[in-house]
Amino acid sequence: MVIADDQAMVRAGFAALLGAQEGIDVVGEARDGEEAVEVVRELAPDVVLMDVRMPVLDGIEATRRIAEYDTSVRVIMLTTFDIDDYVFAAIRAGASGFLLKDALPAELVTAVRVVARGDALLAPSVTRRMIERFATVPAVRRPAPEVLAGLTDREREVLVQVASGKTNLEIAHTLFIAEQTVKTHVSRVLGKLGVRDRAQAVVVAYESGLVVPSAQD
Repeated sequence: MVIADDQAMVRAGFAALLGAQEGIDVVGEARDGEEAVEVVRELAPDVVLMDVRMPVLDGIEATRRIAEYDTSVRVIMLTTFDIDDYVFAAIRAGASGFLLKDALPAELVTAVRVVARGDALLAPSVTRRMIERFATVPAVRRPAPEVLAGLTDREREVLVQVASGKTNLEIAHTLFIAEQTVKTHVSRVLGKLGVRDRAQAVVVAYESGLVVPSAQD
């Protein structure tokens, strides 16, 4: 993996922690977004830990360029509570996960493993802020756009559950189906929507009007 942050001590701390974990190799570091793009193109890591605010090129634009160059690279965006607007831009840019800078070491390690295996890391706190963000939109169901037309009724049900921030196991319990069946449905939903992961699927669910904040608990 690659660590991109403009603070040397932060990079060193993350590198020491993650490099000590079994199965995680820190192969490169970057001081700004532009360097991050260059390092990723040179080393082709599976995961990039990317700070949002960096000089030369910010983390969001760097993520966009990386996603355009190699869709297999997963980016975890380092964020803080006071930059919620960046979360939505980062999802659209191709980020697969979000992590607060004051997260516990164990949470950081878990985040890297989750994203590395192809899952999106959309924490409940981030999902909640996304719901609050879309609460500014009138709670009226708009006609689903053409992008949702190919989804079956069950796939729409699964997408609604994903948008609420539930895990596959929780969705399985809610819909009374097997967890493996949920995984299959989620995979099909992502394919039909043309998105990389759950994080981007959540945005589609809200922006399409399929899900509205008032429909959530």
